[in-house]
Amino acid sequence: MTEAILLVGGKGTRLRPLTVHTPKPMVPAAGVPFLTHQLARARAAGVEHVVLATSYLAEVFEPYFGDGAALGLRLEYVTEVEPLGTGGAIRNVAERLDSRPDEPVLIFNGDILTGLDIRALVAEHRSAGADVSLHLTRVQDPRAFGLVPTDGTGRVTAFLEKPQTPEEIVTDQINAGAYVFRRSVIDAIPAGRPVSVERETFPGLLADGAHLQGMVDSTYWLDLGTPQAFIRGSADLVLGLAPSPAVPGRCGEALVLPSAEVAPGAKLTGGTVIGAGAVIGEGAAIEGSTVLDDAVVGPGAVVTDSMVGRAARVGARTVLRGAVVGDGARVGADNELHEGARIWCGASLPDAAIRFSSDA
Repeated sequence: MTEAILLVGGKGTRLRPLTVHTPKPMVPAAGVPFLTHQLARARAAGVEHVVLATSYLAEVFEPYFGDGAALGLRLEYVTEVEPLGTGGAIRNVAERLDSRPDEPVLIFNGDILTGLDIRALVAEHRSAGADVSLHLTRVQDPRAFGLVPTDGTGRVTAFLEKPQTPEEIVTDQINAGAYVFRRSVIDAIPAGRPVSVERETFPGLLADGAHLQGMVDSTYWLDLGTPQAFIRGSADLVLGLAPSPAVPGRCGEALVLPSAEVAPGAKLTGGTVIGAGAVIGEGAAIEGSTVLDDAVVGPGAVVTDSMVGRAARVGARTVLRGAVVGDGARVGADNELHEGARIWCGASLPDAAIRFSSDA
């Protein structure tokens, strides 16, 4: 296995304001852009050549990763002029692949954090003689996902998009966003128009009698599509619950990057990340959160399961619980922002503007 495609063109709308200035795969997780973790895991599995299918803020990727040599990879970049969907994006990069028609090509979605055994998925693909193999995982509530039932040999029997009634929930297996395609299948995807692999390519292949194999791997898996999921994923990387060779430090309660300043009386727990140049004040308590580069968290502030953007400011004694503060924003002292609160990039919130009563 030497080749992979990474789909990194999404706008990350649900992640805003984290993605206003930064494409979703480049938002930092455990101290580095999330994409770094995916590339490092691919390299560890034997991948040598990766084509990045870019679109939104496409100009950000290549200046950061270059030709990939620092990661032991050969990277290429292909940008969609118009959105093409998952299948269209895959077909759009086909000319950059080196694989022969019968050889396998790995494909990853750029917003999935997983402990998938990549080598095992490729081995399953080869042993089954499949046209496409899918990583499947099991979830307790599959209603928000596409269901993928399989027979006793692991062969896929159907694709059921987001069931709405209990009768439609025929399995707890879902499409986990990593695939192995036979190269000839990629070349057969229609070119130059939007194509969804979930709604068009996979059902069409099944209807034509192609062999689609599912491999259930129930190791760590998280869709990073929302701010809370992204923050959780970063914390899990720091804690060592999610595997990655790219975490820039030892796993533990906190990761403090060089040049950050943390007051001796501050407390960092739960997989917290403090970015380069950030300043954490005396008595601050930060749990399961990410404070990005050059941000400031004031004395006595409490930050839990939250993200503080680049160069943002959080005032003294302010409480953030499940909140996101965008890049360059200012949250004054003595505020309380609870679950789901988002402060837009560059916005300013005065002192004591938002408070909650103790019995609320």
